[in-house]
Amino acid sequence: MRENKIKVFLVDDDVLFLKLLEINFLQYPEFLIETYASGELCMRNISEDTDVIILDYHLDGSNKNAMNGIETLTKIKEFNENIQVIMLSAQDDFDIAINSVHAHALDYVVKSETAFLRIHKIITNLLNFKKMEVYPTQSLPPQQVY
Repeated sequence: MRENKIKVFLVDDDVLFLKLLEINFLQYPEFLIETYASGELCMRNISEDTDVIILDYHLDGSNKNAMNGIETLTKIKEFNENIQVIMLSAQDDFDIAINSVHAHALDYVVKSETAFLRIHKIITNLLNFKKMEVYPTQSLPPQQVY
């Protein structure tokens, strides 16, 4: 059952890192996690109710002809521009980060021991922002000028 759960896809060809992310996410009951080892598998399983996708930049570990992260990101945004994508890479490279954001990724995270904490914070901030959009604060009365 999905009720009030955040549907997150984890997409990475690095099986060890993928499992590590999954284990970290499973500690939080608000997440519904699906894992995929390629962009192609992600696209076969994507649906309108997917909330966030954590996507590896390269995705070419098992198949050199596989879609890379930017190609997958483009297809995700063509499918539904409201699905938020956080790009991951083992490379701490400014150009990769810029390419990711230009392709409409929400953020870019370098794979590290603290990557999950950063991803969790990004998702939490995103959800808080969406709640503010849905439940805006009441308008304050106009200020009196004396």
